[in-house]
Amino acid sequence: MVGPHRFTVGQQVEFVPHRFDGNIPRGPYTVVRQLPGSDTDREYRVKHQRDGHERVVLESQLRGGPAAVFS
Repeated sequence: MVGPHRFTVGQQVEFVPHRFDGNIPRGPYTVVRQLPGSDTDREYRVKHQRDGHERVVLESQLRGGPAAVFS
């Protein structure tokens, strides 16, 4: 069983794609919604801070950090 979500709605995070994630841009995203996910990894709906597109990503693909990192 997976524990509670690590990131909160409104938090700024960095998306780090896995090897086979195609053309999903790296970089700064904002958590829009927490999703239940699988038994091994939580999911989030995130919004890219530059292009405005929303995506569903796994918790293992996200890194937290100070807002200054994304400036």
